[in-house]
Amino acid sequence: MGIAGNICIGYSRCMEQDSALEALAALSHPTRLDAFRLLVRHEPVGLPTGALVEASGLSQSTFSTHLAVLARAGLVSAEKRGRHQIQRARIDTLRVLMTFLAKDCCLGSPELCEPLLADLTCC
Repeated sequence: MGIAGNICIGYSRCMEQDSALEALAALSHPTRLDAFRLLVRHEPVGLPTGALVEASGLSQSTFSTHLAVLARAGLVSAEKRGRHQIQRARIDTLRVLMTFLAKDCCLGSPELCEPLLADLTCC
């Protein structure tokens, strides 16, 4: 555990409560949650923005607003490949967020998290 309730993984990644809240708020909308889960399924390759727009059924401009919220929360990043913007899930941010959420539940009782870990492993 880091300073003032931060959750740290190694020495490089810490999540403060405000960052966790921003990520959770970003994921609290069905369109953004669906897009993020789709990107997670397509890691490490990612998906062109157009494929995400098509999957969402929204207009490009409406979807871009949702994508910007995910990017501000550190959950999605974009890279240019040729003519396309490829969107990728930030798995490192997901990992730190999941750790932030589950870290305290297991202090002194790691057996409580075994079912959660088993569920993640089987996927």
